[in-house]
Amino acid sequence: MPEKIHSLYIWIVLAPLFGAIIAGLFGKKIGRSGAHWVTILGVAVSCIMSLIVFKYMVLDGGKPFNGTVYTWLVSDGIRFEVGFMVDKLTAMMMAVVTFVSLMVHIYTIGYMHEDPGYQRFFSYISLFTFSMLMLVMSNNFMQLFFGWEAVGVVSYLLIGFWYNRDTAIYANLKAFLVNRVGDFGFLLGIGAVLMYFGSLDYATVFAKTGEVSGKTMEIIPGNQWSVMTVICILLFIGAMGKSAQVPLHVWLPDSMEGPTPISALIHAATMVTAGIFMVARMSPLFELSETALSFVLVIGSITALFMGLLGLVQNDIKRVVAYSTLSQLGYMTVALGVSAYAAGIFHLMTHAFFKALLFLGAGSVIIAMHHEQDMRKMGGLRKYMPITWITSLIGSLALIGTPGFAGFFSKDSIIMAVGESVIPGSGFAYFAVLLGVFITALYSFRMYFLVFHGKERMDEHTRSHLHETPWVVTVPLIMLAVPSVIIGFIFVGDMALGNFFAGAITVLPEHDVLAKVAAKTHGAVGMLLHVPASAPFWLAAAGVGTAWFFYMKRPDIPAMIQQKLSFVHKVLDNKYYADRFNEIVFAGGSRLLGRFLWQRGDVKLIDGLVINGTAKSVALFSGFVRHVQSGYLYHYAFAMIIGLLLLLGLFVLPLKN
Repeated sequence: MPEKIHSLYIWIVLAPLFGAIIAGLFGKKIGRSGAHWVTILGVAVSCIMSLIVFKYMVLDGGKPFNGTVYTWLVSDGIRFEVGFMVDKLTAMMMAVVTFVSLMVHIYTIGYMHEDPGYQRFFSYISLFTFSMLMLVMSNNFMQLFFGWEAVGVVSYLLIGFWYNRDTAIYANLKAFLVNRVGDFGFLLGIGAVLMYFGSLDYATVFAKTGEVSGKTMEIIPGNQWSVMTVICILLFIGAMGKSAQVPLHVWLPDSMEGPTPISALIHAATMVTAGIFMVARMSPLFELSETALSFVLVIGSITALFMGLLGLVQNDIKRVVAYSTLSQLGYMTVALGVSAYAAGIFHLMTHAFFKALLFLGAGSVIIAMHHEQDMRKMGGLRKYMPITWITSLIGSLALIGTPGFAGFFSKDSIIMAVGESVIPGSGFAYFAVLLGVFITALYSFRMYFLVFHGKERMDEHTRSHLHETPWVVTVPLIMLAVPSVIIGFIFVGDMALGNFFAGAITVLPEHDVLAKVAAKTHGAVGMLLHVPASAPFWLAAAGVGTAWFFYMKRPDIPAMIQQKLSFVHKVLDNKYYADRFNEIVFAGGSRLLGRFLWQRGDVKLIDGLVINGTAKSVALFSGFVRHVQSGYLYHYAFAMIIGLLLLLGLFVLPLKN
């Protein structure tokens, strides 16, 4: 049996790749239906095989696999390989990535059916799935970096899919540049791992942590830095780019310029979760640096709180969900910072289902509204779109952590873990994640009420054509709604509070906050019994109640608050001026530096002194030499005699003396 399971690994990766290649290279020949069938088949095969692997690892007690598939290069004893590490952490990620991707592929048939780039889009999203699988299944840093950059490249192509729109080109360029900043730190971290551990293989690196943990380096002369701290912070800078943590978060809201299916795929199960997965996989390193953990914790706390506040002032339905993603990624990062890796990964899993559901639900609304995305022009859609309405309600209830829904078990596990932590910064983090519960409920149900309830605010033409979207759109919504309800209850006891990830994730005894949470809650039923005394529950209820009162009963109050707190609203509406700051300081500074180097360096030094100066010197010398070439034979004979006398004087006469 193990040999049969191991043979599946390569096909799990290759099936989406084959689909992407066929749809991309032969899309015109196989047509639109051929493109979606071949890619959906490839991802479906990968999904079924991933679920078999998950069953083998979880239910059948299968042993982890760590092996090399292909050796690409051996240089100075260092091996650069393609290989797989499949344990429970990997198996869970494989199942989530392929299932959500399959739902997005099916949904895309309905959403993109009129788009001229239909085949190209299916090729891209299938390639995206391949890239993410290569990342999560890797057993070494080289393959991790390959998958890391591959999801970045494909996301660039997908965010700018509608390349005839200036906003889409701006958005994908922004995503590319911001992620280059993070990836530069990530690459430096991998280089430091290779320098101090002498290997890129996970197992080898993790086995040598004891040898490296006490070493220091000098970044600034006279100041000693812990090698482990430097490596972990550099690796996390990579995660800050991919998982959109402050201040490298600015690209994610603009990624909404891509079609809605890719928004769901990027935000739910692929690119943005790569950083969370990477830090959890690197837990044997992070556990040895409390400084790095504290850094992770503070960055995650700031992201969870302040990105949630931005969701309150958004009117674009997709951007509300986008800022929700930023905030929830902050929650996952906070979990990593307090060593509650299992809770962070558990929230990653539950979030993948309900966030994909919310994005696809938003896309369903956009289809029905003829691609109108402003919530102020919606309202009352409940009676026109019953399936979208109920599934969006389920997604919203899961997002705010309603007791019994998936998000309740994962988010409350994180909040309780933060409450038990003594890592520096945990006090601020606890305040941030608690206040974030109220904010999440407020912006989530503000969106829900504005879209599905209240007065119908669309024009008469749109109203007359409103109806539920086709089955290729609604079926994925239903399929994602089911795990959004039940999966938290099923797995919280083992995955977040148990030993599900034993062997895959390392936690030092003094950092094991989840053990304290487990001792107090006693599993899923215990968490439900603690609800009446749970602060997050009452904060979420207050958020929903506030949203209902403000937007259903007294819509004049939000306008009054906006007028009274116009400065605060302006700051939030301008996203804390982060884009403006980057534009002036980084983009403007880079342009000034480039202009200076061009004028002083290129024009005056290189062109003026080196290139043109050399040319002028040659011209001057040749002008002088030209007069020597008179063309008269006696001039040349005279010059030869003078030359001969000089040679005799320099070499022959000294020998006689």
